[in-house]
This record gives sequence, C-alpha cells and structure tokens, in this order.
Amino acid sequence: MRNGILKLNNPADNWENASPLGCGSIGLMVYGNVRTERLSFNEETIWAGGPRDTFVPGYMDKLRTLREMFLENRCLEAERWAHANFEDAFFEIDSYEAAGELFADLHGDVDFDNYQRNLDLSAGILRVDYSVKEKKYSREYFVSHPAKLVCMKIGCDPETDASFRYKRENVDEIETHETADGIRMDVLSSTAVGEEKFRFSLAVKTDGKASGSDDGSFTLSGATYAEIFVSIVTSFRDPTLDTDKYLLNAEKGYDVLRSEHVSDFSAIMERSDVELGEEDPALEEKTVSERLARLSADENAEDPGLISLYFNFGKYLLVSSSREDTFPANLQGVWSDGIKAPWNADYHTNINLQMNYWHAEVANIQECCGALFTYMNEVLLPGGRKVARENYEAEGVVVHHVADIYGFAAAADGLWGLWPLGGAWLCYHMWEHYLFTGDEIFLKDVAYEFIKESAKFFTEIMFEGPNGEMMTGPSTSPENAYAETDPETGEKCFVHLTVSPTMDVQIVGGLFDIYCETEDILGIDPGLRKKVADIRARMPKMKIGKFGQLMEWIEDYEEFEPGHRHISHAFGLYPAAQITRKTPELYRAIRVTMDRRLSQGGGHTGWSRAWLINLFARLRDGKGVGDNLRALLTNSTLPNLLDNHPPFQIDGNFGGAAAIGEMLIQSHEDVISILPAIPPYIKDGSFKGLRARGNVTVSASWGDGKLETLTLDGERGKEVNVELPEKIAVLTDGVKNYLTETGEITLVCGKTYAFL
Repeated sequence: MRNGILKLNNPADNWENASPLGCGSIGLMVYGNVRTERLSFNEETIWAGGPRDTFVPGYMDKLRTLREMFLENRCLEAERWAHANFEDAFFEIDSYEAAGELFADLHGDVDFDNYQRNLDLSAGILRVDYSVKEKKYSREYFVSHPAKLVCMKIGCDPETDASFRYKRENVDEIETHETADGIRMDVLSSTAVGEEKFRFSLAVKTDGKASGSDDGSFTLSGATYAEIFVSIVTSFRDPTLDTDKYLLNAEKGYDVLRSEHVSDFSAIMERSDVELGEEDPALEEKTVSERLARLSADENAEDPGLISLYFNFGKYLLVSSSREDTFPANLQGVWSDGIKAPWNADYHTNINLQMNYWHAEVANIQECCGALFTYMNEVLLPGGRKVARENYEAEGVVVHHVADIYGFAAAADGLWGLWPLGGAWLCYHMWEHYLFTGDEIFLKDVAYEFIKESAKFFTEIMFEGPNGEMMTGPSTSPENAYAETDPETGEKCFVHLTVSPTMDVQIVGGLFDIYCETEDILGIDPGLRKKVADIRARMPKMKIGKFGQLMEWIEDYEEFEPGHRHISHAFGLYPAAQITRKTPELYRAIRVTMDRRLSQGGGHTGWSRAWLINLFARLRDGKGVGDNLRALLTNSTLPNLLDNHPPFQIDGNFGGAAAIGEMLIQSHEDVISILPAIPPYIKDGSFKGLRARGNVTVSASWGDGKLETLTLDGERGKEVNVELPEKIAVLTDGVKNYLTETGEITLVCGKTYAFL
C-alpha cells in the first residue's frame, strides 16, 4: 500500500494522540515520550456491572396510554406524562474499563533527535525511532491475534537503569519474581462495579540484570534490549484466569511471533487498497499532523493521498478491534482510557455500532463482521427476547439504543432511550452480508433467526392508527426533538416522543422487506411471511414537508434543533437503499433535508460529518463529498488521524472510510457504478479489491479524470451490469463496445477492460 504508513514525528503527550494497536480482543495505546513511554492496555471483556433484571412492571400499559395521547394529538401532554410516569423504566449500563498502564522509564532527562513514530497499517506494527547523543534507539510494538499477546521490543541504554511500573485502580494483588532471563509479573484486578476480575501477566526477556518488587515495578540494568510479552485473561471468558496458556507462545521468540502476526494481519489488510492522486513524495514524506495542518491553513490545499491513508486507517482500526472470535468494536474500538469511559464506550445501536461496520463489506474485510453477527446471535438475541417478553408482552427480539456484553437490551438513559429499533437496524448488516456474498448457508444458519425474531416483534407491538395505517411507537427520531407550544403559557417546548417517526417507518419497513425476501429464498415460515407482508402494505409512507424536505416525523412539526447531529430520516438513502434515483421526489427531498441541516450547523461531530459524506456520495455529488471530507479532516480529526467527536469516538473513522468506498464504487441499485461521486480535484487514482453486491470484486484505475482500466473478479463468465462515469469506448477482446443511452454496459467477470 503506497499510503500505508501513518507517520508522526512527535511523542504523544496524551492518550488521545497515542498510536493504537490491537488483535480484536486486546488493545494497546502507545504514548508518552522518549524518557517515559506509556503503554495503555485494554481487554474487550473488562466491563463493569453484569447481567441485570430489566423487568419493568406495567411497562406495556404505560406505552398504551401514551399511544392514545399521541393518536389524539396530545403530544406535549404525552411527553410530560412520560416524564412523570416512566422514571423507573430507564436503566443505566456500566462502563467498559481499561486494563491499566505500564510506564517505561528508559532514559533520564535527555535531549533527543530524529524522533519518528511510524504505524505500518499493512503489517500492524508500530515502530518508534530516535537518537540520543547520536546513538540510535528503537521500540517496536504489535498485538498478535494468533498468539493473543501484546509483544514489544524496546531498546535500552545499558548505562542507565530502565525501570517499569504498572498502574491501575482496583488492583487486588501483584506478584513479581525474577526468571532465568528476566521478570514475570502477575496482577489480579477487578472492575469498579460487579464481580468481574482479570489477570494481567507480563513476561520480560532481556540481556541485562532484572529485579522486581510486589508493588508492580521492576528494573533492568546493563540491558541493551527488553522483549516484553503481555497476556490478559478475564473471568468473563475464563474463571481460572489462566494467562500461562498464552504466555507459552512467547517461547517461540519475538521474531517468530512477529512473522506470524504480520502474515495474519497483512492477509486481511492487503486484500484491498485505495490510491488517490498522483504520487507526491514530498507530501507523502510529511507526517499526518503536518498534512492535516496544511489543509487547515490553506483552503486551496489538496491532499488526495491523505484520503487514501484515511481509508486504509479505517480498515486497520476495524481489523485491530473486531475479529471473527471477538466482540464487535465498541464506541472506541477496543481502546479506552481509565475506569470510566466516555459514554461508557458501550454499544450505541442508534447508529454508532452500525457505522463501525459500514465499510467492512466494500473494503473486503468482511470477516471482521463475524464478531458483530456472533454478538447479535449469542448476546443480543437472548437478551432482546427477555426484554420483549417481560416488558412488551411480545414474542421476538427487541434492542434499544445502548447495549453491553451482558445482553442488556432494555430502554436506558431517559425518554430518548424509548427507541426499540436497534436490533432491527442491525438486521440490515446480516442482509447486506448476504447481498455481497450470495451465501445462502450464512443466510439460513447465521442470519435467519435474528431477522425473523426482529420482524416478529414488530408484528406483535404495532397498532392501528385512525386511518387504518399500522403504526410503531411511542418512539423517537434518535436524540432529536420537535417543538410544541404550551397552550397555557405560549412557550415553545421540545418533545422527543412520537409515533411512527420517519426512521421507524424506514427501518421497520425495510426489515419487513428483508424478512420477506429471506423467506422467499429459504421458505421456512410462509405463515409469518404473509402476516409481515400484510402489515408492511399498511405502513405509513415517507412524506415531503412544507420546505420540500423529507419529513422527520409523522407530522410536519417545527424542528427544535434544525442543525441536529443526527439525520435519522436520511437512513432511507444511506445506509439503506429505499431512496434512490428511482424515487426522484424523495431523492430531491432528502437533499433539501441535508442542505437545511448543514446551513444550521449540522455535521459538527465526527460521525455525523462522516454520515453526511456517505449521503452526498449516494446523491452522486462529488463536490459535496470532497467538501465534507475536507471538513472531516480539518474539524473532526486528531493529529494521529483518530476521529474527534470530541472526545475520541471511533465511528467517525469507520464512517469516513465507508464514504471513501461509496465515492469509488456503489452497487445498491442493481448495477455496479464506478466512480459515482469522485471529488473533482481527484483526477488520478486507482483502487483494487473493493467489493460489490453480487459477490464481485472490482479494481479500477483512472488518469486525468478518465477511466483507464476496470477488472471484475467473480464467478468466471458471470455477466454484471456496470455503470461507467461517462460514455466511453470499451475494448473487449479487441472489439470496441459503447455504453448504452442509459449509461450502462454488460461486462463479464474474470476480465480486465481497457478504455479509449
């Protein structure tokens, strides 16, 4: 990968500017300085709390009361009634926690030169190089998925004692002892809430003399290097807390573990690549922070290569925080600082968890989705069934807007948490995986039950409105509110709750479509299929409001916050495909919605801006894509390229990577569109290994704004419809063919096409 090294030339002075490494289950953040390196560790199941009782007596009766109020258009009264009567209906989940820090004091207060902190995205290796008094030192770090170990090799100064100390709150006991070639340290710790425990075990191999104490510190003297291996095991996965089974892998030696790690990591990372713009060695030699600063300082500056790097970094972060045998990436991937994380670093299912996986299929790293699907089936399915049965008096599965590793699926945090659509939205990821792969075994054995149970839940809780339409709710348009006037005071008040907001209509309607199509393929439960189809036909339609915008709620209410960060009713454009060029009125209306949001300050968080870029890509607005990519990089990106919500929240990185894929290739309209939304300033570039629905892998190159080559890999001889960016002559086996008047052409997989 030409744009595969994330270069920095400054030590990281805080955790948010650290360099992230991970193997899915274990994360490492490297920061600090030459004198003291700080190594921050995470393990994905170190999570406070535990399973809990979420039964709320009378929950469904209260919902029925609210429904009656809304059907009588008593919206403000319903909101106030809910505040007064739902106090005991909302829970709070506990936080994901860090596994502690290791401080490595390697030098005294010295001057240093030539500092480089380079993260190799393809290999998953961080290397730190610097000089002290013209003597060169290096530090190298990786986290191995095959070995389940954090591995480090640190250059030491034999004339200066190197000292290390472990630090964390809630430490129960520490034991340190010398070994034949170094140090072994074992730390037993517990979470702030609940009974979860974990063991942090560290083994050091060195050519110097080692000594340690039971306060979590040890020293090395006369050493030129230290190889450090860390295993973290939690009681969530292993009640015996056996770290030895992983530390045994250290006996292979650092170099062997490194080779195995690189082979595993690069096999996924190098499957696809994006290279934008002509090669510019002078620019690509600059650090990421310098390139970001250049864009911020000069509105005319361009850096297509930085966009390529951002795409590859998005892949890197998901490969590092979500593998087939792990939990899915949370709000901060697998990385978090301290005992209490921002927003608990939980699973927000009203966009954030889903956005984490938007790029996975297109970027051809689809095995990372295995973590999400396993979590849905093994954790959310039983947890969501329990909430559906106990609180909604319904069969099926329901998930609200936050979740954790213990199966929490109930309403949480307040009225904005009265949103039972999280599980339904997650079904789209299973369906998309099927569309990309065509794998009917996956559809039947992995996806079917969760999709069916989600659809069944809504058939049981939907109710008939006054005009015969089948309604959902009370629900919300996530985290947003509309304005209602208090009849007594004349004051404008905000209201969160409603029935059948547009996002509900889109998500549930699309879920019903997905379920019916799944049944058409598998033919398992025709009775439920008929029931679902009948309700689907009676659901409200999307509506256009007085400004020509797509309405967010069932009525054309006044927006309380016109620049709100969520654009929930844009779901139908992206990530769903209910609004396309084949629905021109809705297609125009959603553009009005986006323009109104932006004119009022929308897109002010990283993930919100990333969503906007995907929406502009679906509207085939290359300029909009380019302008908002620039805004993402200059307003919502930290110097190490991590997304800044603020604070750091990883979904912006993932959503941004998805948007870059969408500007290069789209396949949601039953045609593979090449370069549908490329920014005007990206005249040259190439991509390889991107995926299209229908199990087709696509590579292409272009120069001076003209498509040059296109390769389609799939079932040999399979014909696919392709939409090229312009009418162009296609050389097929030496014969010229031309695009049709519709801009499409039928091409065959297994060939590379050239263009005149």
